[in-house]
Amino acid sequence: LDRRARRANVRGAFHCAEPMDGANILVIDDVMTTGATLEQVAQALRLAGAAQVINRVVARANLHGEE
Repeated sequence: LDRRARRANVRGAFHCAEPMDGANILVIDDVMTTGATLEQVAQALRLAGAAQVINRVVARANLHGEE
């Protein structure tokens, strides 16, 4: 999928079932392509009350030669 399709594909895909009131959360992803998944996960955590969401990735994919 291209960048726009990836963003649309994960929009609203995540929901945090537990309150995260004031929590500092570290999210670790194995491979980041566009960052769309990490954005949506972070948004769900913030909506649940997380004070801070930090994303870390192990590797970055190169989407169709984009840098």
